[in-house]
Amino acid sequence: MKKLFIVALLVVGMTSFAQERKARPERAKMEQMTPEQRNQLHLKKMTLELDLNASQQKEMSKIIGEQSTKREARMAERKANKDSVKKQLTSDELFAKKSQMLDEQIVMKERMKKILSADQYKKWDEMKGKNHHRMNKRMAHHNGRKAAQMGDKK
Repeated sequence: MKKLFIVALLVVGMTSFAQERKARPERAKMEQMTPEQRNQLHLKKMTLELDLNASQQKEMSKIIGEQSTKREARMAERKANKDSVKKQLTSDELFAKKSQMLDEQIVMKERMKKILSADQYKKWDEMKGKNHHRMNKRMAHHNGRKAAQMGDKK
């Protein structure tokens, strides 16, 4: 009786693993949205979350468009560098790249302070922090390391 029970468990276990899993289709096969569509969705999401008025929406639309073009350019550059020989950045190049990124973030914060009210800016800053934490967590999981806590500083 014991052997029959064990055999039954093995059969059930093997059949459950043998089934195909189609959790999500491959990204290459998925239909991609146009940059304009992504920008519109991002603007609508921000409008809902921050309760933007018409003039704020117009300004945010410009900013989102600029960010989108910069992101596309960086992705194209990264893809070109990926195809070429793996090149390690020198400390000066790494410093310049990080410095430029931080300068862009400072400019972005200043622009957001001009466009948004104090309450909206506070809410935007909190959303930005949560999104950064979520991305850090996903990247850590992908790279096989422990994610930093939300309040942690390096």
